[in-house]
Amino acid sequence: MKALTAAALLAFSAVFAQADEPVKGEQVVLSCEAVYLPARSTWVREVRFTLDERRIRGVEVDGVPVYSFSVFDTVLLTALDNERIQLDTATLTWRSDFRGQATSEGRCTRQ
Repeated sequence: MKALTAAALLAFSAVFAQADEPVKGEQVVLSCEAVYLPARSTWVREVRFTLDERRIRGVEVDGVPVYSFSVFDTVLLTALDNERIQLDTATLTWRSDFRGQATSEGRCTRQ
């Protein structure tokens, strides 16, 4: 469970909850359309956040809970199956890297 700064919590709540304060246990789902290179394939990735009044309680990517994550301002960093994932909640963008073998970028929308 990662504690957020006041500014980061407001940014997350504004982007996700679109309210002044997140609701305890609220889940927010983003659908991210990521284009992977060099294969030039597009995958739709689902990211689910569980929020409370002060922190992000959990993160799931495609239904799989991530082991750990870090939050810097409005950017969430995590990894899943050797894919390093960077999600910017301010611009709703997805970026990832498979240890230099493939990369992806895409836009996210709130579900």
